Amino acid sequence: MSSGQDQAILAVHVRGIDGMCVGCRVWWSRLAPYPCWQVDWATSRQARTITTRFLEGVR
Repeated sequence: MSSGQDQAILAVHVRGIDGMCVGCRVWWSRLAPYPCWQVDWATSRQARTITTRFLEGVR
């Protein structure tokens, strides 16, 4: 997935006022506590991308 798709996931899957993930509720009618597994995945992808860019710059 590209970083644009990661950003889209993070834009939709936000914390609701009740502490549940808004994206999961809207897309799948599922009550999932925030952060849901989609947010965990997208943030880990972002961290990998940032780390890779940093390490490539160090070499």
